[in-house]
Formats: sequence, C-alpha cells, structure tokens
Amino acid sequence: MLPIVFDVSNGAIVLVGEGELVLRRLELLDAANASVRVYSSTPCDELVAQAGQRLVGGRPDNAALEAASLVFGAGLSDAEGEDLAKRARSLGAMVNIEDVKPLCDFHVPSMVRRGDLTMTISTGGKSPGLARRLRRHLEALFGPEWAGHLDQIGELRQSWRAEGLPLEEVSKKTDSFIDQQGWLS
Repeated sequence: MLPIVFDVSNGAIVLVGEGELVLRRLELLDAANASVRVYSSTPCDELVAQAGQRLVGGRPDNAALEAASLVFGAGLSDAEGEDLAKRARSLGAMVNIEDVKPLCDFHVPSMVRRGDLTMTISTGGKSPGLARRLRRHLEALFGPEWAGHLDQIGELRQSWRAEGLPLEEVSKKTDSFIDQQGWLS
C-alpha cells in the first residue's frame, strides 16, 4: 500500500449504491468537500435529503464513468459491483467497491479530521476493527482545537517562507513553536 492524499477538487466523483453503506460513503465525501454525483435506484429518505440535487438515480452510464476520477460502489450485489468496477476501470477511473478488496484500486483509511488536519489509519484491510479503535484513540488525543493549531502554524510557515528562510530553518522554527506552545506535551 502507498498512502496518498487525493485532491477531490481536481475531478468528478461518482458514488453508486444502496442503503446505509452508500449514505456513510456520501458523508465521508461531503466531509472532504468532494464534487459527487450519486446514483441510487432505491434511495432512502435520508440519502435523498443529503444528496439533494446531486442524486441522479439509477446507475451511471459510460459517459458519467468516463468523466469520473474516482468511482465508489457501496451496498451493491457482487455482480453489480464487478460490472461497475470493470466498466469504470476500462474508462480510466480508479475504483473502490466497499468491502470487496479485489475490486478496489484504492482503500479509504480510517480518519480523524480537524479542519484541514487529516490523520489516517490503515491496516491494509487486515483489521478494520483495529483501525476504528486507533481512530477513536486519536480523536481523544487531538481535539477540535487542532484545526486552529494548524491554521496558526500554517500562517507562521507562510511568513517564514516569505522571509526567504530555507526549508530546514522553517522546519526547526516549526518544531520550536510546537514545543513552546506545548501542543504535544
């Protein structure tokens, strides 16, 4: 596995599925401010409300899949998941079919979000339960105040870079500031 962070503002995302799983995946994508088109043949009332005008209904055609950078499938039958993965890949999209590892080009790790600060945990699919426990542990260690901490250190970094300081000096100043603030003690 190679952990990466995908900029969701650089491409369309297609979400296909039914039930609670597709709703949870939409919540995750919404938290990332992703541009999502949602395809669901039998959407529950909550999905209709959350997706709003992004809910297309039914299933995506090849043109919709070709326009997508990422395709998520959740709550699909095995045959439907296999078909979606095959079509999406052939049209150039990366695919994640929930809980079907052989149909996934990528996995979504367990996450803790604090503003722009995102911490992730992955077990490579070996133990989602362990990833969930570690996420809860990190949530307790890193509260909502960390969103502000990141904004503060980000502004300082910008000013240090604007002064022309080399990256090594910026790194030392960052460490020193974090220590002075006591954020990790």
